[in-house]
Amino acid sequence: MTDTICAPATAPGGALGIIRVSGPAAFDAVSTLCQLSCHQVAANTVHYTRLTAPVPAGSPAGQEVIDEALVTVFHAPHSYTGEDSVEISCHGSSYIINRVLELLLQNGCRMANPGEFTMRAYLNGKLDLSQAEAVADLIASSNRATHQMAMSQLRGHFSSELSRLRDQLLRLTSLLELELDFSDHEDLEFADRTELLHLASTIDTRILQLAKSFETGQALKQGIPVAIVGKTNVGKSTLLNRLVKDERALVSDIHGTTRDTIEETMEIQGVTFRFIDTAGIRQTADTVEQMGIERTYQMIEKARIILWVIDEQPAEAEVREMAERSKGRTLLPIINKADTLCSPSVQYAAQLPQRPLLISAKTGQGLDALEQAIFTSADLPALSDSGVIVANARHYDALCRAHASIRRVLDGLGVGLSGDLLSEDLRQALDILAEITGGQITPQETLNNIFSHFCVGK
Repeated sequence: MTDTICAPATAPGGALGIIRVSGPAAFDAVSTLCQLSCHQVAANTVHYTRLTAPVPAGSPAGQEVIDEALVTVFHAPHSYTGEDSVEISCHGSSYIINRVLELLLQNGCRMANPGEFTMRAYLNGKLDLSQAEAVADLIASSNRATHQMAMSQLRGHFSSELSRLRDQLLRLTSLLELELDFSDHEDLEFADRTELLHLASTIDTRILQLAKSFETGQALKQGIPVAIVGKTNVGKSTLLNRLVKDERALVSDIHGTTRDTIEETMEIQGVTFRFIDTAGIRQTADTVEQMGIERTYQMIEKARIILWVIDEQPAEAEVREMAERSKGRTLLPIINKADTLCSPSVQYAAQLPQRPLLISAKTGQGLDALEQAIFTSADLPALSDSGVIVANARHYDALCRAHASIRRVLDGLGVGLSGDLLSEDLRQALDILAEITGGQITPQETLNNIFSHFCVGK
């Protein structure tokens, strides 16, 4: 924290490059490069200047002009890191970037480690640990849903939720410990067990809700898995190609063309879905095709949504098998080849688990309705930058451990366990929730592990 660090904050090869400098000697180091005294200019201001370097003695020119740049000056503590900081915006030439970094290193800076700017922001109290992790998620966001999740966490909505839970836990702990302090006064009762049970149950319910949102968070980050299944030659591969608007899968009239899974992603209303084309289900003696069918069944188990493609009235055994294998998932029956169907009664097959969608993967008929049905079936919470969805495995693990501690409290209250034992579990839950935001002393190894995944400029 006593060093002054520098690093490029933009990828090489662009029209512009930004170099970030932070630390106690940031102003001195940058001032030697330009016609500007960073100490004397107002905080949070941008200045046009020339970046220069001295030339060897005896040279006809007194200075080497490296570039014309914009220099933004931030005074501590009102900066990203909480330290005196400067950002140099110059042209993106690799020579210019490297020359400026070389001069900064000569003037007392050192190259920043990955994530060190954000680590300093955390250590200086500009961000808590969960907000710091959200910076990496924001950089990695690839669609509206992941962007909004990251923004929500960065703006502190998850931290605020945890703060409310910790306040409730502290109240619960205080009531119990007050009772312990006056345990020798048998005529005094400070903690109403009914109230404690209600409060602990409320806390546990919310922790469990946050933990359960992890499945949705992971699906939004990695893409919601959608398996396209059905018998051979019903148009599964054609449907995949139509959905992703690319000839991704081979299409043939020959039965059993698809032997393995084919996966592709697309966005629907700002959410990424992973569509998985699978081998057609049928009785076969072909060993390789049978292996593909086994993978189809595996994909059904892993999928969140199943598109069951049919082109004729399915047999009762097929309906029963699909209903059994899709338990716990959303099953969307789809009648394909609407452009060739003669009997409208097929559209309303009575034995199907729900009203099927009628489409033509070949012509695109019904595809808009299908995409809307897929999005609706994902059953996502309202996506906004104020919602709280847990998408970090470390946070999920901590919430599960906190839930286990609160469950012990609830069980203890149910059997009349003494207050000192209940307090121990409550304090454990408090410490676990504090791990998420870094509200307690965190081992340096944990910090290094978190921030080592950041890019250097952050």
